[in-house]
Amino acid sequence: MKIVRKIIEIDEALCDGCGQCVTGCAEGALAIVDGKARVISDNLCDGLGACIGECPTGALQIVEREAEAFDEEAVEKHLADQSRKETLSAPVTRGGCPSAGMKMFAPLTPGSVRPADAPAEGEPSALTHWPVKIRLVPPHAPFLRGADLLILADCGAIAFPTLHRDLLKGRVVLAGCPKFDDVALYEEKFAQIFQQADIRSVTVVRMEVPCCAGLQALVMKGLKEAPADVPVEEIVIAPQGHPVDMTQRLSN
Repeated sequence: MKIVRKIIEIDEALCDGCGQCVTGCAEGALAIVDGKARVISDNLCDGLGACIGECPTGALQIVEREAEAFDEEAVEKHLADQSRKETLSAPVTRGGCPSAGMKMFAPLTPGSVRPADAPAEGEPSALTHWPVKIRLVPPHAPFLRGADLLILADCGAIAFPTLHRDLLKGRVVLAGCPKFDDVALYEEKFAQIFQQADIRSVTVVRMEVPCCAGLQALVMKGLKEAPADVPVEEIVIAPQGHPVDMTQRLSN
């Protein structure tokens, strides 16, 4: 069924076929065909525009037009088909990249069998999924369902020395930067996640710098737009890596 909605439009005159937008689309909706980026099928494009920031020539934009409705099941089937093709034949061109391919895995524990490339000693990883970037995680990702979310400023992962042990364990992490990324995309992505994923709680971890202050505001706007009533905690981290402020419940 066709509806009027937001969708990606590509200016072929500006497109140089570099393929950077293809790797920025977590749904695999884009491909390079005859030297130009193309939308494979309208129902695979969610219209959020994560691919736009990857384009060096400005060939991509979000427009509103009549198009097939976004189909999450079609996306999952498409990505699964592409994954099978990669398994059966290599190399293969797919509408995505390893950095955007969804994965779920059990967190390491002191007694668990570790992968061959995991460190034998030290604090085990608490990460349970991939990707982790806000712009790459689709709202329908299975690891989001019923999750306790950790919305993490990029710098926080470097500044906070015990991130995995104290903040990440038991949570699903989404990381990004409100200064350099598309804040409108963040707000819309958060709203869709809160609409679709039945999120249980949100912990926002940001740095004690002015450019980072907008992260919590974007989460609250997403909750309001959803609308959804989800408990939100904010943790502010100093550049030296220690928490300087915590708010247990923020009003939305």
